[in-house]
Amino acid sequence: MLTIGLLGGMSWQSTVEYYRIANEMVAQRLGGLHSAKLVMTSVDFAEIGKLQRAGRWDEAGRVLAREAKGLEAAGADMVLICTNTMHKVADAVAGAISVPLLHLADTTAGAVRGAGVRKVALLGTAFTMEQDFYKERLATQGLEVLVPSAEDRAVVHRVIFEELCVGIIKEESRQAYRDIIAGLVAQGAEGVILGCTEIELLISQADSAVPVFPTTRLHIEAAVEKALVPEPALV
Repeated sequence: MLTIGLLGGMSWQSTVEYYRIANEMVAQRLGGLHSAKLVMTSVDFAEIGKLQRAGRWDEAGRVLAREAKGLEAAGADMVLICTNTMHKVADAVAGAISVPLLHLADTTAGAVRGAGVRKVALLGTAFTMEQDFYKERLATQGLEVLVPSAEDRAVVHRVIFEELCVGIIKEESRQAYRDIIAGLVAQGAEGVILGCTEIELLISQADSAVPVFPTTRLHIEAAVEKALVPEPALV
C-alpha cells in the first residue's frame, strides 16, 4: 500500500472526512484491521484565509508548497490538497515535490464525464466559482460549466465560511442551496459539482434532481485506488 499525503486544515471540518473515507475504504477493500497509510499536515486556515482575501496567492502557494515538501519527506507517495479553492496554487505545490500531486479538479472531471454529464453546475467559494483556475481546468476536459448568479454566489460563499467551516449545519441553508441547485438545473445543468470540500457536510444526492459530484469523496477515493497497488510477486 502506498502512503497518501494529505495537505489539510482548509478547513479541518472537511479534512476529517478525507481521513474517515480513506480508512473506511481501505477497511472495506482489505478487511480485518487494515487502515489507510496516511501522513497529514494541517495548516491554520485563518492564516490561509487572510491571504486569500488579500489576493496574496503567491504567498499562500509558498506556504502550501513548504507543507507539501514536509509530506514528501515524511514518506508520502502522493499529495492531495484537501480543498478546491487552494488548487489555485496547485502548480506551485506540484513544482515543489517529486511525487505526484493528485489534482482534485481532474478526479472530479473524470467522474463527471464517466457519468455521461457534459453540462455541469459548479458550487464553491467565490474564488472557485468566479476565477478561472478551476472552471478552465474542467472546460479543458470537455465540460461546460455553469455558476450561480452573483446573488446566489454570495449565499453559497457565506454559508461555507460562516457556517460549514466552523461546523454549523442549518436547515435553512440547505434549502437555500437546494433552491440554487434547482435554478441551475432549470438552466440546463445535467449535474452539480460540490466544488468546496465542506459542501458535502450540507448537501447530498437527496437534495438534487440531477447527479451530484462530491469532490471530497471523489478525491480521496481516487487516492485510495492509486494507493492500493498490488504487492510485488515474490521471486
